Amino acid sequence: MNLSDTAGAAVLEELRRRPADRRRILFTGATIVTMDPDLGVIDRGDLLVEGDAIAAIGAHLTADDAVVVDATGTILTPGFVDTHRHAWEAQLRRIMPDVDDLGGYVMATLAGYATVYRPEDMYIGTRLAALTAIDSGITTMLDFSHNSRTREHSDAAIGALRDTGIRGVHASMGPHFGEWDRQWPGDLTRIKDQYFSSDDQLLTLRLATLATDEIAGPALAYGPELARVAKDLGIGVSVDAVFGTSSSEAVLRWAKDGVLGPDVTLIHSTGLTSEAWKAMGETGTTVALAPTSDAQIGLETAIPAVDEALSVGIRPGLSIDVEVALASDMFTQMRALHAIQRMRAVNAVHGTDQQPSRITTHDVLDFATLQGARTNGLAGVTGSLTPGKKADLLVVQAEDLNNMPLNDPIGTLVLGSDARNITAVLINGEPRKWDGQVLDVNLAALRSEVHASREYVLNTPAV
Repeated sequence: MNLSDTAGAAVLEELRRRPADRRRILFTGATIVTMDPDLGVIDRGDLLVEGDAIAAIGAHLTADDAVVVDATGTILTPGFVDTHRHAWEAQLRRIMPDVDDLGGYVMATLAGYATVYRPEDMYIGTRLAALTAIDSGITTMLDFSHNSRTREHSDAAIGALRDTGIRGVHASMGPHFGEWDRQWPGDLTRIKDQYFSSDDQLLTLRLATLATDEIAGPALAYGPELARVAKDLGIGVSVDAVFGTSSSEAVLRWAKDGVLGPDVTLIHSTGLTSEAWKAMGETGTTVALAPTSDAQIGLETAIPAVDEALSVGIRPGLSIDVEVALASDMFTQMRALHAIQRMRAVNAVHGTDQQPSRITTHDVLDFATLQGARTNGLAGVTGSLTPGKKADLLVVQAEDLNNMPLNDPIGTLVLGSDARNITAVLINGEPRKWDGQVLDVNLAALRSEVHASREYVLNTPAV
């Protein structure tokens, strides 16, 4: 049975009739882009999903009682991993498409709209962002939830991730401006106990914080105190607004204080000094780039810091950042970074006999999958099609009008494909998009909720 023809509904019905923990799905005849360094790309291969995990990848696989899906003419690839998105803002999408600078965004959104958000607005925005992520092939999303005005706001954001079925990372932070309960970071203990008690679940928890006290004061700025909170809870840390001289100085302080490492992610990292990058590389600190955010909003140098990261041995993850001004999908991030870095590399040696050092489509797909998972602390769980990892995967049509004929599968994924080509999305082995449609969503009801929430936010004075 092929999941993209009239039999697709019957395949889905058969899958959902079977208990999830005993379900077996055998995809056959696909081009498999594993992003596993040992497995590479497999032409006309098969992939077996058992329960929530990938059981086997190879040629001519057989599996008793499996639902067989003919994936001929498709590419199987790991789901994309978004390492940083402010999901609660989604009902304000593209409200400021030509924002001039960070200050314009901060004052309009964080000092304005954010201050009137109710818990239900948090839920609606976060759910919309997560469903859109799934539609465009993002199976893991780190929600940098920096509008936690009350414990109910946090609960709503977590509930939205749970209800969509995405592999979600809730990174919790208090608001920049306005009135709030000051329950953060103390409330993280309750949040962990209530929602994140298991190590084997779709949702994980991180502490979110800022690099310096310049925007919102010292309470939200990373340092030894917040590092101790995260360490005591056994969770990672995501640090936003890392750019420029003040952040460079902060990075060196953190290195001296011993609060950098693989469980810490520095977001943006534009305009940092070479000394700061050296400290980041030596400590194994991870980096989340936001290619369109850096370039379009103009953060510090406005150049995504991929070369700086690679020069110290850091392979970064990629992220969406703010949908109020930016695109929602990972294809855009990959293409933007690919083009910007290659332009920068050629420009640097123009007029000389030196050869430019250019990244490849494989590099940016690696950043968007395996390195994103590592950045989010989930490298052993997702990010590649590897037997034993969770079944977070995409089925991409390679013979659609915009992709045929299939000549290079990685080039097709990075430079040719978009959400319309994604026939199916599996997260933890569960179909979340099938036959080109996101499942279990009443679009009319969602649209009504989104519009009502937007109107409330736009028409309520900031506090």
